Amino acid sequence: MAKRQGSGLQSSAGLMRYYEADKNAIQIAPKTVLILGAIIGLAVLFLNAVNGFWP
Repeated sequence: MAKRQGSGLQSSAGLMRYYEADKNAIQIAPKTVLILGAIIGLAVLFLNAVNGFWP
């Protein structure tokens, strides 16, 4: 009988593990995303009000 190796099928299929793919990604904190979204939303509301598009 053939011996089984640890990650046989995944490595031969060319699949990447999640933690390997995440090494080079840009890291942004969740609070930063929420704050940026709120600032952009308020800016859009402000610009709509200034230009007369307020309902």
